[in-house]
Amino acid sequence: MSEYIFPILFGVVTGTLARILLLRTDYRQYPTYLHGKIIHLSLGFISASLGALAVPALLEKEFTAVTLLTVAATQFRDVRNMERNTLTEMDSFELVTRGKTYIEGIAISFESRNYLVMFTGFLTSLSYILWNVFIAIIVAIVCFVLGHILMSGSVLEDIVKIDQAEISFDGAGLYVDNIYIMNIGLPERKKEIMKYGMGFVVTPKNMNAISTIGNLGQRQAIIHDVSVALGVFRDSGTPALTPLIKRDLDDGRLGVFILPQIRDVAVAKKVIGSVPVLENAVRMPSETNAYKKGAHKK
Repeated sequence: MSEYIFPILFGVVTGTLARILLLRTDYRQYPTYLHGKIIHLSLGFISASLGALAVPALLEKEFTAVTLLTVAATQFRDVRNMERNTLTEMDSFELVTRGKTYIEGIAISFESRNYLVMFTGFLTSLSYILWNVFIAIIVAIVCFVLGHILMSGSVLEDIVKIDQAEISFDGAGLYVDNIYIMNIGLPERKKEIMKYGMGFVVTPKNMNAISTIGNLGQRQAIIHDVSVALGVFRDSGTPALTPLIKRDLDDGRLGVFILPQIRDVAVAKKVIGSVPVLENAVRMPSETNAYKKGAHKK
């Protein structure tokens, strides 16, 4: 087994490096610094080790050792459950919650990244044994690039158009453009909303986008990210100051009402456009057979 030491080490190092490259704490501050990162880097090291060790096991016909990969799959599912449970507990203390759909998307991404790391360790270790270290380095670079591409999903600005809109009151009704948001009865709250509130209209570019942004989880992700990036003018016990998104039932547009502490229109539009399109919220009605047949007849 001594001949496999360097390929295994190479696979472990490249796999761990892949996890480092995929691990990023942005304005949402998750995973947390420093302990949250240590957990995920440790799991990345274990994933890379399993992938790298699988190659010598297969070459030496130690097929029972490959059953470790099934153990790894179970452990990675536990990672998903851990992230889901942690974020759900944290969400109850947020002024503007993430929502279950956003949390599930984050949990899935953390699980899938461990599989990417394991495949990186496996492929680079295999390349080292079959060819040489230079080919293995090329394979490692390809894996890094593919990992980055696979983990960078689409964002909201890819499927919608975002415009600032005026907020106004018609009696007790609060409107963004002509989209009804909620009722506000207290005059003091109305003054605060007119002073601190901002409105935006999110217009879908196609039928698929209408269904996707209509998802309640996708809408909650929008107001959560905006509130994290720009702050929110509210405290616990002030439901009238809660950011909301409502839908225009006629054309599927969204009226976005926010109360940011940083009232910068350009930054707000950029943040809304950078909100990830949640995998669990994506709908593709244009791909249904009924829709295609109807469009063909027209």
